[in-house]
Amino acid sequence: MKELVFLKLGGSLITDKTKPYTPRLDVMDDLALQIATALQTHPNLRLILGHGAGSFGHVPASEYRTRDGLPPSPTPLTHRQRDATEDNYWKGFAEVWYQAEKLNRYLMDSLRKANVRAITLPPSASVISSNGQVTVWDTTIIRMSLSAGIVPVIHGDVVFDEIRGGTILSTEDLFMHLTRALHPDRILLAGLEKAVWADFPTRSKKIEKITPQNYEEANASAGKAAGADVTGGMKSKVKQMLELAKEASVESVQIFSGEEPGNITQALSGEVLGTLITL
Repeated sequence: MKELVFLKLGGSLITDKTKPYTPRLDVMDDLALQIATALQTHPNLRLILGHGAGSFGHVPASEYRTRDGLPPSPTPLTHRQRDATEDNYWKGFAEVWYQAEKLNRYLMDSLRKANVRAITLPPSASVISSNGQVTVWDTTIIRMSLSAGIVPVIHGDVVFDEIRGGTILSTEDLFMHLTRALHPDRILLAGLEKAVWADFPTRSKKIEKITPQNYEEANASAGKAAGADVTGGMKSKVKQMLELAKEASVESVQIFSGEEPGNITQALSGEVLGTLITL
């Protein structure tokens, strides 16, 4: 039986989120080698790889408030004023796309050096949302890529939105939709944090498992991301992933550190690391 796993490499892991437009190239090279090792060791493993936008996408997204969509007009505007407001929004929309794509190219270079067959399928070219929720996404190309033994790579990206005009969807937002369409066995979220902490930011009490029964307590202690982050940080991740565990046939979700040596290979191989989210 082939196992389908979704793996996200967090923006905090592959960039320095406290320094705008700063890739962690050595980290990406190491992550790519670990992915290559796991795929070689486990020939029945099928992988969809996602990554965050880190200090590339989040910086212009914060400046232009891209995720919020076209700004409403609190007072009547002249045509010229409205055109200028919309023009500024779409300028930011295109800049977020450019920076997300630029970071993706760094990661794809690392995957290529590690001999991982991979192809980027950018959401901006195929996804339409409505008020921040995916409504249109033909996943045929993703399925065909998996069948060909090629790793489909997606990432946090701008998309056109039927209500907001445009918005940003995080990798978790995209995984939510893909989980319902493709039914992965496991979801792995690799960032800097070793786990979800019960005492963030002290980080001395790790939460081993999050279930519907202890979610409220866990959510109250989950922290925000260091550096720029327009898509919700740890609390948003926990909430979204527990929702998936409830409604989809996902065996488990893990939140763990991708910076610890060998953790990516170990997690892809089935080892439980960090915090487990399950029913």
